[in-house]
Amino acid sequence: MPIISENFRRKLHTVVYEADTPAGKFFDLSLIAIILISVTAVMLESVAPIKIKYGYELAVVEWVVTIFFTFEYIARIIAVKRPWHYIFSFYGIVDLLATLPKYIGLLFPGTGFLIAIRAIRLLRIFRILKLVHFVGASNQLAAAIKKSRVKIAVFLFSVIVLCIILGTLMYMIEGPESGFTSIPTSIYWTIVTLTTVGFGDITPVTPLGQFLSMLIMILGYGIIAVPTGLVTAQFITTKPHENTQVCSNCNADHHRDDARFCYNCANKLN
Repeated sequence: MPIISENFRRKLHTVVYEADTPAGKFFDLSLIAIILISVTAVMLESVAPIKIKYGYELAVVEWVVTIFFTFEYIARIIAVKRPWHYIFSFYGIVDLLATLPKYIGLLFPGTGFLIAIRAIRLLRIFRILKLVHFVGASNQLAAAIKKSRVKIAVFLFSVIVLCIILGTLMYMIEGPESGFTSIPTSIYWTIVTLTTVGFGDITPVTPLGQFLSMLIMILGYGIIAVPTGLVTAQFITTKPHENTQVCSNCNADHHRDDARFCYNCANKLN
């Protein structure tokens, strides 16, 4: 007789991997709250006065969160028939990195740099935000970006070429005496100006250079809007048709609403 029954595994899988049930939705919402509390504690711990005054309280919070993540990590391994599919997946590695730093710090004191690794827990929200209210919109946006990737790539290549041309012109117009000491430096200035960042470390002084910089600034507003328009056009025409079901055998997700079997391994879905 197996240590873990198939019925228990199936129920556990529904809770920790899916959000179509009240239990799964409650688990995901609780996990989001704990992740936010954990990341907030990590940020506060980096502030010296707060750490000195509330160091003990922050340590307690960190241990509670770490223990919760430990049990959750074990539960995710138990809930799938092939644990290595989860363990070596992107989110499996993120979950492990979110759990290990506290234990490593306990075994090897002085590893304060691991505080940055603990902040990686925020990445887990991208997986948790698959609740019914979000899954359709998020999948629709992902599909729109994927369909627009070629157009966006061509657009970005055109912008790079334009920055090289304009940067070269500014180098010829202004010259080293105005701070444009080389073509790469002039291209850097062009990109900063085109994106409307404007650090102000290099400034054109000649009338022609200032006129060209005004054209680049105006051009920047139009360039920023183009990728948004490309994705928006695809977003309008893309219809969501996926749910939150995750295969209990191979851990594949993004199944269609009407799917009864996994598209990856043909395992029957819950």
